[in-house]
Amino acid sequence: MTHHPHPPFNPSEAQVAGRLAGRRILVTGAASGIGRSTAELFIRAGARVAGLDRHMPDALPGVGEQQFVAYQADITDADAVQSAVNQAATALGGLDGLVNAAGIGSSEWADAISLENWKRLIDVNLTGTFTVCRAALSHLREAGGGTIVNVSSGLGLVPLKQRAAYAASKAGVIAMSRCVAMEWAPLIRVNTICPGTVDTPMVQGSYGPEVLRTQVGSRYALERIAEPQEVALAALYLSSAESAFVTGVALAVDGGRTYH
Repeated sequence: MTHHPHPPFNPSEAQVAGRLAGRRILVTGAASGIGRSTAELFIRAGARVAGLDRHMPDALPGVGEQQFVAYQADITDADAVQSAVNQAATALGGLDGLVNAAGIGSSEWADAISLENWKRLIDVNLTGTFTVCRAALSHLREAGGGTIVNVSSGLGLVPLKQRAAYAASKAGVIAMSRCVAMEWAPLIRVNTICPGTVDTPMVQGSYGPEVLRTQVGSRYALERIAEPQEVALAALYLSSAESAFVTGVALAVDGGRTYH
C-alpha cells in the first residue's frame, strides 16, 4: 500500500489575510511554542496582539509595537495577571479575544508524583487559565463581546499512563471552559483546543527529536506529530467570524490519536 502523508500546512498570506482584521487579542505562553506561533499567525491575519508569558516574549521580526506588545507575568500570580491584562487592554485600546496557551507538562507516575508537583500542574494549567479568563472578562464585555480559546490537550480527552496530574489539569480546562461558555454567552464564545504531541521546546525537552520522530509520531493516524502553527490555525478559526456559531466545543487537533 502506498502512503500519502499529510504534510504540515503553511498558509499563504492570501489564505490568512484579513481573517482577524481589527481584532485585539491577548495570547498567553507567547514566548515560545504554540503561543508564539499563535501570536505570529494572528498578526498575519490582521490582528493586533498582546503577548503574555512568565518569560518576557521577544519582539516579533518585522512587527512593530503597533501590532505586538509584550508583558511578563506568571499566570499563577492573579495580581500580576490582572495588571498585565489591564496594560494590554490599554495598549491595544481594548480586547476582543484571548488565547490561553501557557502551560507546563509532567510525565510522573500517579504513585510517585509529589503533592507539590501535583499542585503546580493544577495551579498553572487549570487555575492559571481560569485566572487569565477572569482577568480579561471585563475587557471582553466592554468591547461588546469576544472569543476565548483555551489550549487543553488530547490527554484531557483520552488520558495515558504517567499523565495523571497533566491529564487532570487539562480535563479541568475543558470542563471549566464549557461552564463559562454557558455563563458568559451570548456575548463571549469560549472554546477549547486539544492538541496531540506538538513539536515545541517543552515536548523536545521531554522526548528528544529522535524519539519524537521514530516512536511518538507512529502513534498517530497521520504518522507524525504536529507543528505549532497547525494548532495556531485551529485557534485562528475559533477566534474568527468563521466560527460565529461555535461555542463550548473541545476540538481535537491531534492527528487522529483520540477519535473521542
